[in-house]
Amino acid sequence: MTQTSARSRRSAVRGRGVLAALPFLSPWAVGVICLVAIPLGLCVYWSFTNYNLLTPPQWTGMSNYRALFHDPVFWLSVRNTFYITLIGGTAGILMGLGTALLLNKPGRAVTFYRSAIFIPAVVPVVSMVIAWVWILNPDYGLLNGVLHLLHLPTYGWLDDPATAKLSLLMIILWGSVGQIMIVFLAALKEIPQDYYDAAAVDGASAWSQFRHVTLPLLSPVILYNVVIALVFYTQMFEQAFVASPLDLGAPVNSTLFYSLYLYQNAFTYLSMGKAAAMACLLLVFSLLVVGGFFALNRRYGHAGE
Repeated sequence: MTQTSARSRRSAVRGRGVLAALPFLSPWAVGVICLVAIPLGLCVYWSFTNYNLLTPPQWTGMSNYRALFHDPVFWLSVRNTFYITLIGGTAGILMGLGTALLLNKPGRAVTFYRSAIFIPAVVPVVSMVIAWVWILNPDYGLLNGVLHLLHLPTYGWLDDPATAKLSLLMIILWGSVGQIMIVFLAALKEIPQDYYDAAAVDGASAWSQFRHVTLPLLSPVILYNVVIALVFYTQMFEQAFVASPLDLGAPVNSTLFYSLYLYQNAFTYLSMGKAAAMACLLLVFSLLVVGGFFALNRRYGHAGE
């Protein structure tokens, strides 16, 4: 009887605690419902309808998904996105890790270089892209002007389909490498110096120390940066939009990425059902990436411990 009474009192106290917490949780709950749950539900529903924002949606089943898989422009946007994700993600991680290794030491000069590399990461994206569009202008841009003075060949940069994606990638990396570098620097600071001292006593070279000490201990951070790069590049929008706002994907759809084509379908062609289907596919891909990250992290995340 005593145990039953104690259990009842604990349940009553727990219930009063939940009721007391509800007023504090309600703003968060309302935000999740209004800004996440309802838009997500509408997106899934619209993906199975013919909806142009002007008339009520009409149920069409899987027609939007079938139309996407038979749309050559959709597959072009997928290829463009895959291209910039593969090259940009790899280059960003290698550059961020390389600069972190070079600057992982004390000193005023090192602090200056760290700050100089990180500052572009806090510059507003729109301002950064506008400045780079001027620098890369083929007629009066600063970069071509310097190349001309050095008697080197000039390029169309953002106006040439052969160089447009790489030029846009250069803009993105200029603004993102600093952030990746900071993450790697924080991880490098967590590696005990005793590991390097023991490796040096055993005669390990600098490369051997990096391969057998640094790299295994950084594997969770590298995996994290890979996932962040995948999510970032597959959803990249601002840089490509600001670079060619009047002709999305210019030149000749060479910079038409997945998010830009989704935007075109929704607000240029008023094909909201098709855009919603693209958004659902992107959500599924993002969930698979995040799920794969957690699976790999559980398996390899403690390999270096």
